[in-house]
Amino acid sequence: MQRYLAQRLIAFIPTLLGISLIVFLVMRLIPGDAINAMIGTSFKLTDAQMAALRAYFGLDKPLPEQYWIWLTSALRGDFGYSTRSGLPVLPEILARFPLTFELAILAMIIALMIGIPIGIVAAVKRDSWLDIAGRLFALVGLALPNFWMGTLIILVLSVVFGILPTSGDYTALTKDPIKNLQQLIFPAFTLGFAFSASVMRTMRSSLLEELRQDYTRTARGKGLREQAVIVGHCLKNALIPVITIIGLETGYLFGGAIIVEEVFALPGIGRLLLTAIGQRDYAIVQGTIIFIAFNFVLINLIADMAYAFVNPRIRYE
Repeated sequence: MQRYLAQRLIAFIPTLLGISLIVFLVMRLIPGDAINAMIGTSFKLTDAQMAALRAYFGLDKPLPEQYWIWLTSALRGDFGYSTRSGLPVLPEILARFPLTFELAILAMIIALMIGIPIGIVAAVKRDSWLDIAGRLFALVGLALPNFWMGTLIILVLSVVFGILPTSGDYTALTKDPIKNLQQLIFPAFTLGFAFSASVMRTMRSSLLEELRQDYTRTARGKGLREQAVIVGHCLKNALIPVITIIGLETGYLFGGAIIVEEVFALPGIGRLLLTAIGQRDYAIVQGTIIFIAFNFVLINLIADMAYAFVNPRIRYE
């Protein structure tokens, strides 16, 4: 276990380095630069003033030098300063992360509460109308885009019923938990709907595979009830692929939150990233994506570690 964990932790380094390099290059291939986006059309600066701003933010140096300066600073926890607000990048990300983290956790809980039971029922009642309904649900969940689902929820609940909290007045969990949950429940459902479809499909196929195994037939031959066979023997093994997809999809939730936070006007890191891309705010974009990538890799590592708790027979070499 310790050797495997050390290998995975070492793999963090090239993964994050590769992501940082790709983001750095892609951002600088976009037409325009951070200074032009920051100034806009309202102000006219002289060439000397523009050069001074570029020098202040380090944009006058060659790209390899810019990347090296940013990388060495990031290793010390300094992700630079936003060209829009002038504030340090890391505190801005950390200030918005609790909202995105809470949104992702709620979306995951909703997805598991919906996807796992439907997947179990669909597998146990294979080829019945319940199975067909479950597969139809998964197909719809995977086909509907997040922005469409979020817009539909806003339209129906806010315009027709008037029960959706007003967008743009986010309340932190520590200030008013009830209002906070009221504001996040529908964005979390929007984000977790497609996730629940993936969980359902994986749970169904995995449990069907376990129900065909020899140990399952042996347990039935001993006279155990079907419920005891499923819960006591099959379910633990069937959950292993589900844990894998939970790790992958939970990481993707941070990326999917970009659209959902924009639709519901939530001030999380997803919306911060989307705004920064439009404003060519290199420091914010690089810092946010590295932060999301770090969480993605960390969550998948935790998911790998969870295998041994679900099935003690699994060993890490």
